[in-house]
Amino acid sequence: MARKQFKTESKKLLDMMINSIYTHKEVFLRELISNASDACDKLHFRSLTDDRVKLNRDDYEIRIEADKEGRTITISDNGCGMTAEELEKNLGTIAKSGSYEFKQEHPDSDEIFRDEKAEDAEKTEAGADGAQEEAAADADEKGDAEAARTPQVDVIGQFGVGFYSAFMVSDCITVVSRAYDEQQGTVWQSRGVEGYTIDPCEKESNGTTITLHLKADTPDENYSEFLDEWKIRELVKKYSDYIHYPIRMMVTRSRKKEGTPDDKPEYEEYKEDETLNSMIPIWKKATSEVTDEEYAQFYESKFYDYEAPLKVIRQKSEGTSEFVALLFIPSRAPYNYYSREYEKGLQLYSSGVLIMDKCKDLLPDYFSFVRGLVDSSDLSLNLSREFLQHDRQLRVIARAVEKKIGAELKKMQADDREKYEKFFDAFGTQLKYGLYTDFGSHKEALQDLVMWKSSHEEKPVTLKEYVSRMKEDQKSIYYVPGESIDAMKRLPQVEAVLAKGFEVLYLTEDVDEFAIKMLREYDGKTFLNVTQDELDLATDEEKEAAKTENESSADLLKFMQESVGSELKSVRFTNTLTGHPACLASEGELSVNMEKTLNKMPGSEADAPKAELVLEINLKHPIADRLKALYGKDDDTLAKYTRILYAQARLISGLSVGNAAEIGDLVCQLML
Repeated sequence: MARKQFKTESKKLLDMMINSIYTHKEVFLRELISNASDACDKLHFRSLTDDRVKLNRDDYEIRIEADKEGRTITISDNGCGMTAEELEKNLGTIAKSGSYEFKQEHPDSDEIFRDEKAEDAEKTEAGADGAQEEAAADADEKGDAEAARTPQVDVIGQFGVGFYSAFMVSDCITVVSRAYDEQQGTVWQSRGVEGYTIDPCEKESNGTTITLHLKADTPDENYSEFLDEWKIRELVKKYSDYIHYPIRMMVTRSRKKEGTPDDKPEYEEYKEDETLNSMIPIWKKATSEVTDEEYAQFYESKFYDYEAPLKVIRQKSEGTSEFVALLFIPSRAPYNYYSREYEKGLQLYSSGVLIMDKCKDLLPDYFSFVRGLVDSSDLSLNLSREFLQHDRQLRVIARAVEKKIGAELKKMQADDREKYEKFFDAFGTQLKYGLYTDFGSHKEALQDLVMWKSSHEEKPVTLKEYVSRMKEDQKSIYYVPGESIDAMKRLPQVEAVLAKGFEVLYLTEDVDEFAIKMLREYDGKTFLNVTQDELDLATDEEKEAAKTENESSADLLKFMQESVGSELKSVRFTNTLTGHPACLASEGELSVNMEKTLNKMPGSEADAPKAELVLEINLKHPIADRLKALYGKDDDTLAKYTRILYAQARLISGLSVGNAAEIGDLVCQLML
């Protein structure tokens, strides 16, 4: 038995692949199963073009066997197998991929499989007893379902290095293989960088059997766990559940011994053959073949939720980038959704093999609540198949997924408002953050999805609905920020707007006003904060009267401002209020509510920006005449009135008064 050296120029390459390429040692099973699937694919392809191959596609299988005593795990298949020459070429040369060469030599393989699929479909249709033709939309999905049952040559093992991942967990690998046309088998064995041996051997049937002798356990690594049935089942479910050939294993069961009493039963163990994988992905079945209960069961088990999804979204794309997506909108937000601990991302599959459990690049942050998966054979993967080589294809897929989610949410909003409002209660805040982040670059995609409570029946409304109800002479979309709707309704400015018959949006979340500011306008209508901007509610005559009054009372208004101090920018008369004597407004970009929001942030108390406050006095209220009468005659009382009015306006606006004791004393002095 002559020992041979690997045909690479350096053993360092093998050492690197064993110890550095893969992030998780457990992926060795995924790699070996994928190679076995490739072998079955290649023989099945040959059966479609060579009458001498008598196997049907249902004859293929992959088997796993674990021997705890011998510390071995065996993966076998009944695929094409390899000759001695192919073993030498494929396993003796690192990064030599037989699957990739097969794909290059048979570029028409996918077309031949499609022809087989079409032929099967014709037979099915011909055998139907008076069955009606399926709708055009469902026909494509039925094609997908048939494709899932029909092996495709996707060249899973395209780099020729996956096999060597087995050295991460084993110190010796034995490969016994026999090509379909051959009577003689070949055994290949290696302990890693030392090289390998290759010799003829007896093998009863075609296919390949790979036996790994696991390394001894260390304080840091528990290699023995890969011999446990539960661990093997877990890894197959995680990475290879949708390999389209059955992956079988003899598992241990327990049953009650016959003849033992029920009150004191004795049990015995027995072996039973079990298929570990699902084979047909639920996302490749026709819509008509999957029930809502099956979707819910898949979602709850796959994404660890105890409640069925609010909505299921299926997407198939062909052309520039081919992929299938199965997406779920949860019924509720996870407990950690609005925290740093939450991780967004979709599961990413390549030809049914799990590549990444959470691919963050497939979802924008504002749709991070979506759970689900994307399956594509167009991805360019790196050697370990754990990461992408470049992200162009991923960007194409991500854009398509984003567009689909947006369209489905709009459809839900239009067709099932109750369900959409439930969704928005859970995830609406995230959409609003999406409006605000990235300098408003996503507002076109999100502005019709967001909603705010409105004075119109106090229900959530969209901006489109608000604009559709605007009065003919209304120029702006009125809104008011605050902590509660009841408090906002009592604001003098809100009462004034409602008195004119205009609708007001109630902004109750911290992010709301920042999102509105980023939108700037909607459908040509600007936004107006009724507590910040000057209300355009007065007639031209009233506006002119207020302007004249403010000009003639400039000295009075300046005195009143100085009576409060620098925290008050100015005082002015207004005739837009109803019965309130005064109110607090602000000027500039920062409103009173935005100031409160910024002050909530940790460490911002000292240097948080301040709103430029304006005290507005109602010209129609008797207090205006009283103030004008006091100026120049009793300035001390005027100053007290001003400070009290300012404190009152702050309280109405939800702001602290400051020195409450001083205000109380002033009130008492004026009462005497």
